[in-house]
Amino acid sequence: MNRFKNKSTFTCLFITACYTGMRPSEICALTWDDIDFEKRIIKVRHNVYSKIKDNKGRCFLESTKTVNGIRDIYISDTLYKALKNFKNRQDKLKKEFGKNYHYYHLKEVKNKYGKITEYRIVEITRKSKLLKTFDLVFTKDNGAYNGTDITRYPYRVIHDELGIKNCRFYDLRGSFATKTLRSGVEIRDVADILGYSKIETTENYYISSSNKTMKFAFEIFEKSIKSEIIDEISNYK
Repeated sequence: MNRFKNKSTFTCLFITACYTGMRPSEICALTWDDIDFEKRIIKVRHNVYSKIKDNKGRCFLESTKTVNGIRDIYISDTLYKALKNFKNRQDKLKKEFGKNYHYYHLKEVKNKYGKITEYRIVEITRKSKLLKTFDLVFTKDNGAYNGTDITRYPYRVIHDELGIKNCRFYDLRGSFATKTLRSGVEIRDVADILGYSKIETTENYYISSSNKTMKFAFEIFEKSIKSEIIDEISNYK
């Protein structure tokens, strides 16, 4: 985190992954409409993935992989602060870049039967100014968006410069699960948070989660990972 102090998008992305256990493809698909600051929840509804590459962009949006993938994630105090300040920073950058800021919209992709199968994330040009903006959260300072590839360069630095070889951005998901389970959170709650439907039959049958217990899971995790550097960075001044 110290190494990437000046990389606000990556650090906020990293903090979001740490404090939610979300898949990278879910986090990078987030828009500001998916984040309810009043209720303090993140609405997980989509995945983003790369497909074809041309002048329209290569990122596509689809529904979560499973029904259980559609879920609400509670926003802990640390994550709330990071996302709020990151949004304020992004709003300022939009004003600073003005007409040079990159905006995107969703283009429907249909199969041969006319059914929408996915959406393509396409940059808005001068000719398409009237299109509804798809207000993505994790973009570069100038608004440019490249999906989950935004983690590639930082992880090359982590591997080559910092010498931390055997790690991936996706591993933060496993870290969240491990730390919450070891802190006493029920496995059914952790499975629901991660969007998994299957755990051992006995656990599925006898252990049920509620909004209150799922919120407790995030509070427990936040206490276990309290960090001064995260607190400092998430001011995004």
